[in-house]
Amino acid sequence: MSLTGLPLRILMIVLALAAVSLTVRLAPRLSRAWVRALAMLGCQLFVLLALLTAGNAYFDFYQSWGDLTGIASASSGPSGSGPVTRVADSFMDQHQVPIAEGRLESVIIRGSRSGISTPAYIYLPPQYRTEPNRRFPVAIALTGYPGDAQNLITQIQLPLLASQETAAGRMQPMIFVMLRPMVTPPRDTECTDVPGGPQAATFFGQDVPAAIGSAYRTTTGPTGWGILGDSTGGYCATKITMMYSDRYSAAVSLSGYYHALSDFTTGDLWGGSASFRRENDLIWRLRNQPPPPISVMATSSLSGEGDYNETMLFVRLARPPMRVSTLILPAGGHHFSVWRRELPATLDWLGSRLG
Repeated sequence: MSLTGLPLRILMIVLALAAVSLTVRLAPRLSRAWVRALAMLGCQLFVLLALLTAGNAYFDFYQSWGDLTGIASASSGPSGSGPVTRVADSFMDQHQVPIAEGRLESVIIRGSRSGISTPAYIYLPPQYRTEPNRRFPVAIALTGYPGDAQNLITQIQLPLLASQETAAGRMQPMIFVMLRPMVTPPRDTECTDVPGGPQAATFFGQDVPAAIGSAYRTTTGPTGWGILGDSTGGYCATKITMMYSDRYSAAVSLSGYYHALSDFTTGDLWGGSASFRRENDLIWRLRNQPPPPISVMATSSLSGEGDYNETMLFVRLARPPMRVSTLILPAGGHHFSVWRRELPATLDWLGSRLG
Protein backbone atom coordinates (compact mmCIF):
# COMPACT_ATOMS: atom_id res chain seq x y z
CA MET A 1 0.00 0.00 0.00
CA SER A 2 1.49 3.32 -1.10
CA LEU A 3 2.33 5.90 1.57
CA THR A 4 0.82 8.66 -0.55
CA GLY A 5 -2.11 6.67 -1.95
CA LEU A 6 -5.77 7.28 -1.22
CA PRO A 7 -6.40 3.77 0.25
CA LEU A 8 -3.95 4.37 3.12
CA ARG A 9 -5.46 7.77 3.88
CA ILE A 10 -8.97 6.33 3.97
CA LEU A 11 -7.82 3.47 6.20
CA MET A 12 -6.15 5.82 8.69
CA ILE A 13 -9.22 8.08 8.82
CA VAL A 14 -11.49 5.09 9.45
CA LEU A 15 -9.20 3.81 12.21
CA ALA A 16 -9.04 7.27 13.81
CA LEU A 17 -12.85 7.63 13.77
CA ALA A 18 -13.25 4.12 15.16
CA ALA A 19 -10.76 4.85 17.94
CA VAL A 20 -12.56 8.07 18.90
CA SER A 21 -15.95 6.38 18.86
CA LEU A 22 -14.76 3.41 20.90
CA THR A 23 -13.05 5.64 23.46
CA VAL A 24 -16.19 7.77 23.93
CA ARG A 25 -18.36 4.68 24.39
CA LEU A 26 -16.05 2.86 26.79
CA ALA A 27 -14.72 5.77 28.85
CA PRO A 28 -17.64 5.80 31.38
CA ARG A 29 -17.15 2.06 32.04
CA LEU A 30 -13.43 2.32 32.73
CA SER A 31 -13.05 2.65 36.49
CA ARG A 32 -9.29 2.98 36.70
CA ALA A 33 -7.76 6.37 35.84
CA TRP A 34 -4.67 4.89 34.19
CA VAL A 35 -6.85 2.77 31.88
CA ARG A 36 -8.83 5.84 30.80
CA ALA A 37 -5.59 7.75 30.23
CA LEU A 38 -4.23 4.88 28.14
CA ALA A 39 -7.42 4.78 26.05
CA MET A 40 -7.23 8.55 25.45
CA LEU A 41 -3.58 8.25 24.46
CA GLY A 42 -4.39 5.51 21.94
CA CYS A 43 -7.21 7.59 20.51
CA GLN A 44 -4.91 10.59 20.06
CA LEU A 45 -2.26 8.37 18.47
CA PHE A 46 -4.66 7.19 15.75
CA VAL A 47 -5.79 10.76 15.07
CA LEU A 48 -2.16 11.88 14.82
CA LEU A 49 -1.33 9.05 12.41
CA ALA A 50 -4.25 10.05 10.21
CA LEU A 51 -3.04 13.67 10.14
CA LEU A 52 0.55 12.62 9.42
CA THR A 53 -0.61 10.37 6.58
CA ALA A 54 -2.62 13.21 5.04
CA GLY A 55 0.29 15.63 5.41
CA ASN A 56 2.72 13.19 3.87
CA ALA A 57 0.41 12.66 0.88
CA TYR A 58 0.03 16.44 0.42
CA PHE A 59 3.75 17.28 0.62
CA ASP A 60 5.11 14.00 -0.83
CA PHE A 61 7.69 13.61 1.95
CA TYR A 62 7.91 9.81 1.86
CA GLN A 63 6.63 7.98 -1.20
CA SER A 64 7.47 4.41 -0.13
CA TRP A 65 7.90 2.35 3.02
CA GLY A 66 11.57 2.00 2.09
CA ASP A 67 11.96 5.79 2.23
CA LEU A 68 10.29 5.90 5.63
CA THR A 69 12.26 3.08 7.23
CA GLY A 70 15.53 3.50 5.36
CA ILE A 71 15.50 -0.18 4.41
CA ALA A 72 15.73 0.70 0.71
CA SER A 73 19.17 2.28 0.64
CA ALA A 74 20.36 4.82 -1.87
CA SER A 75 22.91 2.38 -3.16
CA SER A 76 20.29 -0.13 -4.32
CA GLY A 77 20.22 -0.81 -8.04
CA PRO A 78 21.77 -2.99 -10.68
CA SER A 79 25.36 -4.05 -10.40
CA GLY A 80 27.94 -2.28 -12.50
CA SER A 81 31.21 -0.44 -12.25
CA GLY A 82 30.41 2.67 -14.30
CA PRO A 83 29.81 6.05 -12.63
CA VAL A 84 26.38 6.31 -14.30
CA THR A 85 24.20 3.26 -14.93
CA ARG A 86 20.87 3.54 -16.74
CA VAL A 87 18.09 1.51 -15.12
CA ALA A 88 14.49 0.62 -15.88
CA ASP A 89 11.98 2.64 -13.87
CA SER A 90 8.25 1.93 -13.67
CA PHE A 91 7.64 5.50 -12.50
CA MET A 92 8.43 6.88 -15.95
CA ASP A 93 6.10 4.34 -17.53
CA GLN A 94 3.28 5.43 -15.21
CA HIS A 95 3.86 9.18 -15.59
CA GLN A 96 3.95 10.23 -19.21
CA VAL A 97 5.60 13.63 -18.89
CA PRO A 98 4.91 16.00 -21.80
CA ILE A 99 8.41 17.29 -22.57
CA ALA A 100 8.18 17.81 -26.33
CA GLU A 101 10.96 15.77 -27.93
CA GLY A 102 13.15 15.77 -24.85
CA ARG A 103 14.04 12.58 -23.01
CA LEU A 104 13.96 11.37 -19.41
CA GLU A 105 16.37 8.72 -18.17
CA SER A 106 16.50 6.89 -14.84
CA VAL A 107 20.04 6.25 -13.61
CA ILE A 108 22.18 5.30 -10.63
CA ILE A 109 25.07 7.70 -9.96
CA ARG A 110 28.09 6.21 -8.20
CA GLY A 111 30.59 8.46 -6.46
CA SER A 112 34.21 7.32 -6.70
CA ARG A 113 35.46 9.73 -4.00
CA SER A 114 32.57 9.61 -1.54
CA GLY A 115 31.57 5.98 -2.05
CA ILE A 116 27.92 7.11 -2.25
CA SER A 117 25.52 5.76 -4.87
CA THR A 118 22.05 7.17 -5.38
CA PRO A 119 19.25 7.14 -7.97
CA ALA A 120 18.63 10.15 -10.20
CA TYR A 121 16.63 11.27 -13.21
CA ILE A 122 18.26 12.91 -16.22
CA TYR A 123 16.41 15.29 -18.53
CA LEU A 124 17.98 15.67 -21.98
CA PRO A 125 16.66 18.50 -24.19
CA PRO A 126 15.58 17.76 -27.79
CA GLN A 127 18.80 19.35 -29.08
CA TYR A 128 20.84 16.62 -27.37
CA ARG A 129 19.48 14.22 -29.98
CA THR A 130 19.35 16.55 -32.98
CA GLU A 131 22.78 18.18 -32.48
CA PRO A 132 25.14 15.26 -31.81
CA ASN A 133 28.32 17.39 -31.83
CA ARG A 134 27.07 19.94 -29.32
CA ARG A 135 27.96 20.06 -25.62
CA PHE A 136 25.40 21.28 -23.10
CA PRO A 137 25.46 23.12 -19.77
CA VAL A 138 24.23 21.12 -16.78
CA ALA A 139 22.04 22.00 -13.81
CA ILE A 140 21.86 19.70 -10.79
CA ALA A 141 18.33 19.88 -9.32
CA LEU A 142 17.74 18.93 -5.68
CA THR A 143 14.39 18.50 -3.98
CA GLY A 144 13.84 19.03 -0.25
CA TYR A 145 14.23 16.63 2.65
CA PRO A 146 12.91 13.96 2.86
CA GLY A 147 11.34 14.27 -0.57
CA ASP A 148 11.83 12.11 -3.61
CA ALA A 149 13.48 13.21 -6.86
CA GLN A 150 10.19 12.31 -8.55
CA ASN A 151 8.72 15.46 -6.97
CA LEU A 152 10.87 17.53 -9.31
CA ILE A 153 9.02 15.89 -12.20
CA THR A 154 5.46 15.57 -10.88
CA GLN A 155 5.13 18.46 -8.42
CA ILE A 156 7.51 21.20 -9.59
CA GLN A 157 7.30 20.01 -13.22
CA LEU A 158 10.93 20.84 -13.96
CA PRO A 159 11.26 18.90 -17.27
CA LEU A 160 7.98 20.31 -18.60
CA LEU A 161 8.76 23.92 -17.69
CA ALA A 162 12.36 23.62 -18.92
CA SER A 163 11.16 22.31 -22.28
CA GLN A 164 8.63 25.16 -22.53
CA GLU A 165 11.21 27.84 -21.71
CA THR A 166 13.64 26.36 -24.22
CA ALA A 167 11.00 26.10 -26.96
CA ALA A 168 10.04 29.74 -26.35
CA GLY A 169 13.67 30.82 -26.73
CA ARG A 170 13.88 32.19 -23.18
CA MET A 171 16.36 29.56 -21.99
CA GLN A 172 19.20 27.76 -23.71
CA PRO A 173 18.99 23.94 -23.95
CA MET A 174 20.36 22.36 -20.77
CA ILE A 175 20.78 18.95 -19.16
CA PHE A 176 19.07 18.56 -15.77
CA VAL A 177 20.19 15.98 -13.21
CA MET A 178 17.41 15.51 -10.65
CA LEU A 179 18.24 14.04 -7.23
CA ARG A 180 17.23 14.28 -3.62
CA PRO A 181 19.76 15.53 -1.04
CA MET A 182 19.09 12.50 1.20
CA VAL A 183 21.84 10.25 -0.15
CA THR A 184 21.94 7.94 2.88
CA PRO A 185 18.28 7.48 3.83
CA PRO A 186 16.72 8.13 6.21
CA ARG A 187 19.47 10.42 7.53
CA ASP A 188 19.45 14.09 6.59
CA THR A 189 23.09 15.00 5.98
CA GLU A 190 22.34 18.58 4.89
CA CYS A 191 24.83 17.94 2.04
CA THR A 192 27.68 17.80 4.55
CA ASP A 193 30.90 15.78 4.71
CA VAL A 194 30.06 14.27 8.10
CA PRO A 195 33.21 13.38 10.11
CA GLY A 196 33.33 9.59 10.16
CA GLY A 197 30.07 9.47 8.19
CA PRO A 198 28.59 10.11 4.73
CA GLN A 199 30.64 12.43 2.52
CA ALA A 200 27.63 14.14 0.96
CA ALA A 201 29.36 17.43 0.10
CA THR A 202 32.08 15.56 -1.78
CA PHE A 203 29.42 13.55 -3.61
CA PHE A 204 27.54 16.62 -4.88
CA GLY A 205 30.58 18.85 -5.25
CA GLN A 206 32.92 16.44 -7.05
CA ASP A 207 31.44 13.02 -7.78
CA VAL A 208 28.24 14.11 -9.53
CA PRO A 209 29.85 16.49 -12.07
CA ALA A 210 32.61 13.94 -12.74
CA ALA A 211 30.11 11.11 -13.28
CA ILE A 212 27.72 13.10 -15.46
CA GLY A 213 30.59 14.61 -17.43
CA SER A 214 31.89 11.14 -18.23
CA ALA A 215 28.51 9.84 -19.43
CA TYR A 216 27.00 12.81 -21.32
CA ARG A 217 28.13 15.58 -23.67
CA THR A 218 28.51 18.34 -21.13
CA THR A 219 30.20 21.71 -21.10
CA THR A 220 33.55 21.61 -19.33
CA GLY A 221 34.56 24.02 -16.60
CA PRO A 222 32.51 25.64 -13.82
CA THR A 223 30.84 28.18 -16.13
CA GLY A 224 28.80 25.36 -17.63
CA TRP A 225 27.52 23.95 -14.33
CA GLY A 226 24.91 25.13 -11.84
CA ILE A 227 22.68 23.81 -9.05
CA LEU A 228 19.07 24.59 -8.17
CA GLY A 229 16.99 23.30 -5.30
CA ASP A 230 14.00 23.88 -3.06
CA SER A 231 14.01 24.07 0.75
CA THR A 232 16.86 21.78 1.93
CA GLY A 233 17.82 21.48 -1.73
CA GLY A 234 18.08 25.28 -1.88
CA TYR A 235 20.46 25.36 1.07
CA CYS A 236 22.49 22.57 -0.53
CA ALA A 237 22.55 24.33 -3.91
CA THR A 238 23.96 27.54 -2.46
CA LYS A 239 26.38 25.81 -0.08
CA ILE A 240 27.84 23.39 -2.62
CA THR A 241 28.28 26.18 -5.18
CA MET A 242 30.02 28.38 -2.59
CA MET A 243 32.29 25.53 -1.48
CA TYR A 244 33.01 24.16 -4.96
CA SER A 245 33.24 27.26 -7.12
CA ASP A 246 35.85 25.41 -9.17
CA ARG A 247 33.04 23.04 -10.25
CA TYR A 248 29.93 25.27 -10.26
CA SER A 249 29.34 28.90 -11.12
CA ALA A 250 25.63 29.49 -10.39
CA ALA A 251 22.98 28.43 -7.87
CA VAL A 252 19.22 28.89 -7.50
CA SER A 253 17.76 28.60 -4.01
CA LEU A 254 13.96 28.25 -3.91
CA SER A 255 13.00 29.07 -0.30
CA GLY A 256 16.33 27.72 0.91
CA TYR A 257 17.83 28.47 4.30
CA TYR A 258 21.37 29.50 5.21
CA HIS A 259 22.61 27.24 7.99
CA ALA A 260 22.40 23.47 8.39
CA LEU A 261 19.59 22.19 10.57
CA SER A 262 20.41 19.99 13.55
CA ASP A 263 17.81 17.59 14.92
CA PHE A 264 17.07 13.88 15.31
CA THR A 265 17.05 13.42 11.51
CA THR A 266 20.59 14.79 11.13
CA GLY A 267 22.42 13.50 14.17
CA ASP A 268 25.82 15.03 14.83
CA LEU A 269 26.95 16.55 11.53
CA TRP A 270 30.03 18.28 12.87
CA GLY A 271 31.85 15.68 14.96
CA GLY A 272 31.70 18.09 17.88
CA SER A 273 33.67 20.74 15.96
CA ALA A 274 32.34 24.29 16.29
CA SER A 275 34.62 25.51 13.48
CA PHE A 276 33.27 22.86 11.08
CA ARG A 277 29.72 23.85 11.99
CA ARG A 278 30.51 27.51 11.21
CA GLU A 279 31.99 26.58 7.83
CA ASN A 280 28.59 25.15 6.86
CA ASP A 281 26.81 28.36 7.90
CA LEU A 282 26.43 30.44 4.73
CA ILE A 283 25.99 33.74 6.59
CA TRP A 284 29.18 33.05 8.54
CA ARG A 285 31.05 32.24 5.33
CA LEU A 286 30.06 35.58 3.78
CA ARG A 287 31.18 37.45 6.90
CA ASN A 288 34.45 35.62 7.42
CA GLN A 289 35.71 34.19 4.12
CA PRO A 290 36.54 35.64 0.69
CA PRO A 291 33.45 35.63 -1.54
CA PRO A 292 33.55 33.00 -4.28
CA PRO A 293 33.19 34.00 -7.98
CA ILE A 294 29.63 32.71 -8.36
CA SER A 295 26.10 33.94 -9.05
CA VAL A 296 23.17 33.09 -6.77
CA MET A 297 19.42 33.55 -7.24
CA ALA A 298 17.47 33.43 -3.96
CA THR A 299 13.67 33.37 -3.81
CA SER A 300 11.35 34.11 -0.91
CA SER A 301 8.03 35.77 -0.04
CA LEU A 302 7.19 38.88 1.96
CA SER A 303 4.37 36.97 3.60
CA GLY A 304 4.15 33.25 4.28
CA GLU A 305 7.84 32.31 4.04
CA GLY A 306 10.11 32.14 7.07
CA ASP A 307 13.43 32.74 5.33
CA TYR A 308 12.78 36.30 4.08
CA ASN A 309 14.86 38.16 6.70
CA GLU A 310 17.83 35.81 6.35
CA THR A 311 17.59 36.06 2.57
CA MET A 312 17.85 39.84 2.76
CA LEU A 313 20.81 39.55 5.14
CA PHE A 314 22.50 37.16 2.71
CA VAL A 315 21.99 39.67 -0.10
CA ARG A 316 23.45 42.54 1.95
CA LEU A 317 26.55 40.55 2.93
CA ALA A 318 27.37 39.36 -0.59
CA ARG A 319 30.12 41.30 -2.36
CA PRO A 320 32.04 40.95 -5.63
CA PRO A 321 33.05 38.74 -7.27
CA MET A 322 29.95 37.04 -5.87
CA ARG A 323 26.63 38.28 -7.23
CA VAL A 324 23.20 37.66 -5.71
CA SER A 325 19.81 38.23 -7.37
CA THR A 326 16.41 37.81 -5.72
CA LEU A 327 12.86 36.91 -6.68
CA ILE A 328 10.54 38.01 -3.89
CA LEU A 329 6.82 37.25 -4.12
CA PRO A 330 4.31 39.44 -2.23
CA ALA A 331 2.82 36.30 -0.67
CA GLY A 332 3.60 32.63 -0.86
CA GLY A 333 4.66 29.73 1.28
CA HIS A 334 6.92 26.73 1.59
CA HIS A 335 5.26 24.53 -0.99
CA PHE A 336 5.54 23.06 -4.48
CA SER A 337 2.89 25.37 -5.93
CA VAL A 338 5.00 28.42 -5.01
CA TRP A 339 8.23 26.95 -6.37
CA ARG A 340 6.43 25.97 -9.59
CA ARG A 341 5.41 29.62 -10.04
CA GLU A 342 8.98 30.78 -9.49
CA LEU A 343 10.65 28.17 -11.66
CA PRO A 344 10.27 29.66 -15.19
CA ALA A 345 11.93 32.95 -14.22
CA THR A 346 14.69 31.20 -12.25
CA LEU A 347 15.35 28.77 -15.10
CA ASP A 348 15.75 31.68 -17.51
CA TRP A 349 18.12 33.35 -15.03
CA LEU A 350 20.16 30.17 -14.58
CA GLY A 351 20.39 29.50 -18.31
CA SER A 352 21.72 33.01 -18.92
CA ARG A 353 24.53 32.45 -16.36
CA LEU A 354 25.80 29.18 -17.78
CA GLY A 355 28.06 29.04 -20.80
